[in-house]
Amino acid sequence: MEAMNDDLAALGARIDHTNELLERMLAEVAKTPSTHAIFVDAGYLYAAAGRLVAGTEDRRAFDLDAEGLIDALIDRARTIFADSRLLRVYWYDGARRRIHTAEQQTIAELPDVKVRLGNLNANNQQKGVDSLIRTDLESLARHRAISDAALLGGDEDLVSAVEAAQGYGARVHLWGIEAPEGRNQAEPLLWEVDSQRTLDLEFFKPYVSRRTAAAYDATGTARPSREDVRFVGAQIAARWLASRGREALVELLPGHPYLPGSVDQDLLVEAEGLLQYSLRGHADLRRALRDGFWGHLQAQY
Repeated sequence: MEAMNDDLAALGARIDHTNELLERMLAEVAKTPSTHAIFVDAGYLYAAAGRLVAGTEDRRAFDLDAEGLIDALIDRARTIFADSRLLRVYWYDGARRRIHTAEQQTIAELPDVKVRLGNLNANNQQKGVDSLIRTDLESLARHRAISDAALLGGDEDLVSAVEAAQGYGARVHLWGIEAPEGRNQAEPLLWEVDSQRTLDLEFFKPYVSRRTAAAYDATGTARPSREDVRFVGAQIAARWLASRGREALVELLPGHPYLPGSVDQDLLVEAEGLLQYSLRGHADLRRALRDGFWGHLQAQY
């Protein structure tokens, strides 16, 4: 009997120890922040945003400020997933023989952005992009790298990608682009996701412009240098700080290198007015503008 009591006591001690380990593990999990990622089907983005803002799906007919738009998407996700951190933005596009175009290379160099390329066939149709999205969604969900996925796309072939990610516990949130008429997303995809949101015309207007409608370039003003634009960014930052104060600066700094969409748009408009030159479609100059803005603010902190 005494031996049995000893065995029961030992078993109870092991159970208590196991419970303690489980409690510690659960406590650590509770402290681990949620993580989200943004998945962008660039083919859908160009077609739907081009149709909405420029009235055409032909990429050659309009400019897309991809850097500004990606920042706006990150800012929108930060608002929706308030207690979550960004893993990265995945940008899926097509290219001949999967060789980056100059525009795709510029996007690939942006912080927190991963460009994944499918192929383009003779009819300029993307091939293999949907399978890339499925592979990434499934892998990230399986390894618990993300808890939420914001998917900007509309193809019915993405249903399997959504199902794969959900099978591992991730929530998939479908983001769409306002359609001038009808729908531009497949109904089966809408049925499968955990939530749906539509980004409207006002969201895309700052980042899409027809190539024949350059507001300031028509004046004949020469293209400014990166240093000129960086200096203007610093000027605008000084005005912003003087009007908003250090409290606003403290709130802004944790988001570096990203600016909230409203601040970024105000920065662009004011800079174009000072320079008398359109920065739409000039990713390098937009980057210099933000660098100048951030550089001045950080120097004052």
